[in-house]
Amino acid sequence: MTSALILYGGRSSEHEISCLSARSVLEVLDRDRWDVITVGITRDGRWTLTDGDIEPVAGRPLPEVDEAGTTVGLVGSRSGPRLLSLDESTGRAETVAEPRVAFPVLHGPFGEDGTVQGLLDSVGLPYVGADVTASSIGVDKAAMKAAFGAAGLPQGEYRIVSRRTWKQDPDAVQAQLADLPLPWFCKPARQGSSIGISKVDTPDELAEALAEAYRYDEVAVVEQGLTEPRELEVGVMGAGELSVTAAGEIRPSHEFYDFEAKYLDDSELVVPAELPEGYAGRVDELARKAYEAIGCRGMARVDLFLVDGELLVNEINTIPGFTPNSMFPRLWDAEGLPYPALVDRLLQSALDEA
Repeated sequence: MTSALILYGGRSSEHEISCLSARSVLEVLDRDRWDVITVGITRDGRWTLTDGDIEPVAGRPLPEVDEAGTTVGLVGSRSGPRLLSLDESTGRAETVAEPRVAFPVLHGPFGEDGTVQGLLDSVGLPYVGADVTASSIGVDKAAMKAAFGAAGLPQGEYRIVSRRTWKQDPDAVQAQLADLPLPWFCKPARQGSSIGISKVDTPDELAEALAEAYRYDEVAVVEQGLTEPRELEVGVMGAGELSVTAAGEIRPSHEFYDFEAKYLDDSELVVPAELPEGYAGRVDELARKAYEAIGCRGMARVDLFLVDGELLVNEINTIPGFTPNSMFPRLWDAEGLPYPALVDRLLQSALDEA
C-alpha cells in the first residue's frame, strides 16, 4: 500500500467546509490501496494527528478539527518525507509515518493559496492539485481576473478596491465605481465559499459591504451584477492533456449563491446543464483556457455565467469542494467517474506526475 496524507481544516474561515470535504474524501478512499494518515490543521495552524472521524462539535452545525490530538510536523529526511509526532513536554519527536503522496483538502487562505503547497514541495512530497504559483493566482480574485484578462477571456466588469485606498479617499473609489452599473457584488479577493460577499443595490450600501469584505482580506473585488445569469460549473483535470466535463448548472435557493445556499440549504444542481445548441463546445474551450491561464495542474472547477446568450468566465477553484453537495464530484460522476474512482485518480496522478 502507498501511504497517503490527508490534510484538512486550516486557519481560514472555510475551516468547517474543509472538514466536510475531507470527511467525504475519507469515506470513499480505498483502504486496500492507500494507507491513510489524517492530519487536521487547527484554527491557529497547529498540525494534529486525528483518527479521521470528522463530526460536528456539540452545538455547532458543521464539523471542525479536534484539537486534542498529538502535535505533528512534516520534515524532509534522507529516506524521504516523514511525519513526526512531538512530545511537547519533552520536545522529543518520533516518526509516525512516511507519506508518499498528500491530498490537501483545504480551502481558502493558508491552504489553497500556495502556502501548504510550498511546504509540501520543500520536503519533496507529491500532492494533489495546483502548484504554488497557480494556487496563489487562483485564490486571489484580483490576480486571477488579471490573468484571465491577459488570456483574452470574456469576463464581467469589475473594480479592485484595497482597504488603504478606501480609507484614504472614499470619494475617489465612488468615482471609480460610477460607471459600473448597479447592483454590485462586493467580495474579499482571497476568500471562497461565498464568505464575506454582499450585494450592493445603492452606492450608500458600499461602505458596509466593503467593511464586511475587509474582515477577510485587505483587498475587495466589486463586480457588476448580471441580470438573471445562469451559473455554470465545469470540472477540469490533468496537466498538458486535459479532461473536461460537461457543464453543470446551479439554481440557488437564495437570491444569489451565498454560503447558506451552498452548504445549509437545498440549492438545485443540474448535471448536466441543459444548454442551447452550440454552447457546449464554447464552454469546453473557455474552461480549458481558464485552467491554462493560471498554469493549473491536477484539478480545478471553472465557473462561468451564461447571460443574454453570452458566456463569461467568473472564477477558477484549484481545490473545489468535495462535500456531498459539491458540484465537482457530481460532474465527474456524470462523466462515468464515480467519487471513489475520482479520488483514486487524483492521488495516482499526483504520484505519476512527481
